[in-house]
Amino acid sequence: MKIKIIHLTSVHARYDTRIFLKMCSSLAKNENYSVSLVVADGKGNESKNGVNIVDIGERSGGRISRMTTTVKKVFQKAKELRGDIYHLHDPELIPIGVKLKKLGFKVIFDAHEDLPKQILAKPYLKESAKFLLSHMFELYEKLTCSKFDYILTATPYIRDKFLKINKNSCDINNFPILGELSNDTPWSQRKDEVCYVGGISETRGIKEIVKAMEFTSNIRLNLAGTFSQKDVENEVKSYDGWKSVNELGFLGREGVYDVMSRSKAGLVTLHPIINYLDALAIKMFEYMSAGLPVIASDFELWREIIEGNSCGICVNPLEPKEIADAVQYIISHPKEAEQMGQNGKNTIIQRYNWGIEEQKLFKVYEDLLR
Repeated sequence: MKIKIIHLTSVHARYDTRIFLKMCSSLAKNENYSVSLVVADGKGNESKNGVNIVDIGERSGGRISRMTTTVKKVFQKAKELRGDIYHLHDPELIPIGVKLKKLGFKVIFDAHEDLPKQILAKPYLKESAKFLLSHMFELYEKLTCSKFDYILTATPYIRDKFLKINKNSCDINNFPILGELSNDTPWSQRKDEVCYVGGISETRGIKEIVKAMEFTSNIRLNLAGTFSQKDVENEVKSYDGWKSVNELGFLGREGVYDVMSRSKAGLVTLHPIINYLDALAIKMFEYMSAGLPVIASDFELWREIIEGNSCGICVNPLEPKEIADAVQYIISHPKEAEQMGQNGKNTIIQRYNWGIEEQKLFKVYEDLLR
């Protein structure tokens, strides 16, 4: 009889890169595993990549309703499926994990982000509320996560935090799948374009990126993603730099591949807020995988990766002119830019790829089943 593995999310999309495309799809390759993914999007059940996607219906509208009504439905479905191992992907599902442990099941909690730090960066919360909520959730993590069989984290920094809570903690990094975005488009056939791919918001640097385009000449920005703030969207569309933007909206993986194959650099200029400084932005590694020079925020950790491997330029993300100068340099120095792109691709092949992280994931499951 196959081992039943159940992944649970009340927030993420069914084809989420980390959850579905990497973790679930990798585990489903093992003929001894039956892998299911419980989602809440109202798009129905399906089987894809060997994974059984189970839909509990569209998630409730507000945050409070989602954290109560939707989470309750996820728990009910989780019990129905009678898994051997449950793998939780959202902090709001931690109470479900505690209940499943009491019922005798094995439980993994996957910390995609450092939530106490993330709370401190919320712009809509008062300072006093930020510190109180952050401290409360930090205490809650210590009380609950020590009970789980394993804690997986998206970065080594978050892993080190959880090791103080649970000795069974391991980082599974969001590194690219080899070959997925890699392309061999000759540099001479690429356009004088740079790209930004991902969620679009003020703290992710969209204002500075669009302003930077005002200081460039005959270069366009391929902007792939959706705005999370309507007021920010309206503001940046009023900038002169918006005239140099190709607004592409949300793109699937094939669309992302096409954009990266025709661009000459990828931008990931996040603001220096507390929860970004130690993060490993997946887009940075995807740009490298696609052979694109990376223009990244000048964080110490990122500088070690980007400049340490000679695959891009680090800039002050709050200075549009500095971003523009980096863009202009890459476009006007094709040989150096092409070499940066190749250096990045080689670095991904040697060190930062999902194949390496996949083996760590397999070992975690093997240890649990032992």
